[in-house]
Amino acid sequence: MGEQLELYDVTIIGGGPAGLYTAFYSGMRELKTKLIEAQDQLGGRMLLYPEKIVWDVGGVTPIRAEKLLEQIIQQGMTFDPTIVMNEQIVGLDKREDGTFLLTAASGAKHHTKAVIMACGYGIRKLAKLEIEGADRYEVTNLYYTVQDLGSFRGKRVLISGGGDSAVDWANELVHVASSVTVVHRRDSFGGLERNVTAMKHSADVRTPYTVKALHSADGKNISQVSIQHVETGEESMVEVDAVIVSHGMRSDFGPIRNWGFDMGEWKANVSPKMETNIPGVFGAGDFVGHESKVGLIAGAFTDAVLALNSAKVYMDPEASPYAYVSSHNDRFKDKNKELEKLQKV
Repeated sequence: MGEQLELYDVTIIGGGPAGLYTAFYSGMRELKTKLIEAQDQLGGRMLLYPEKIVWDVGGVTPIRAEKLLEQIIQQGMTFDPTIVMNEQIVGLDKREDGTFLLTAASGAKHHTKAVIMACGYGIRKLAKLEIEGADRYEVTNLYYTVQDLGSFRGKRVLISGGGDSAVDWANELVHVASSVTVVHRRDSFGGLERNVTAMKHSADVRTPYTVKALHSADGKNISQVSIQHVETGEESMVEVDAVIVSHGMRSDFGPIRNWGFDMGEWKANVSPKMETNIPGVFGAGDFVGHESKVGLIAGAFTDAVLALNSAKVYMDPEASPYAYVSSHNDRFKDKNKELEKLQKV
């Protein structure tokens, strides 16, 4: 390999909730851990909806996504894993000794005994509004994510999209905006049923419609939006102060598709123990599909535990198949003492 590379026990590809919890759990199991993230921030898809209120993580009361992510990152750093940012892994090679050599687009190399794929749907890019000239309004009142609910206070907001993010944003914005109009090309919506029902009761929902054109009175801000009925072609005009486009992500696995995984369009097939078809490579989170898959953040945490435990046994068949719970795990003794001291101060 030329220059001697530092050998890690586990290398995690992806820094979203699944990857971060894997890093934490890997530390619990006393493994030398590296996490590699292709973007310049940790958090994965959670970075897209910082204002969203998350209700469905066990033991956590309703919490803003940005705060939950802050805690997930803090937890992931508990045992000081090596973190590599802005590094897209493009090559996976298994060596004669059973270890793996990962190659980045930059040419950098990473040496590891086991790999855990937690890269979601690959490299993410927001799906933009496919209307000529729409990009000029991105500096004024065309948005692809909601960073601050307060900036929409008292405004007439149009949301284009029908996924869970569009539904969640609509439900949040009805409390601050003067009006919320949701335009979706289908009658059915993504997201939890109760959230969809709440949106239909509080927002002006137009289906099946698409955004046809954007109009500006001052040449800088969108003031009106033409929407068109998908079936009849009938058009109508909506007065707006802000437009939010929630058409999901365009994701690309890139060279990962050439690594030999058994995978469909968006998921790699794994065993109940999160094993891919490549021995020594495991998966967690949105990257994987299996019979008992739970498409929640909580489900990503479970995937992470199973993947890491499988990696531990892969490297050491005599190892325990799981870690001791934190209340009985020696790794937390000193940390517990530190917390007790802080609480007494």
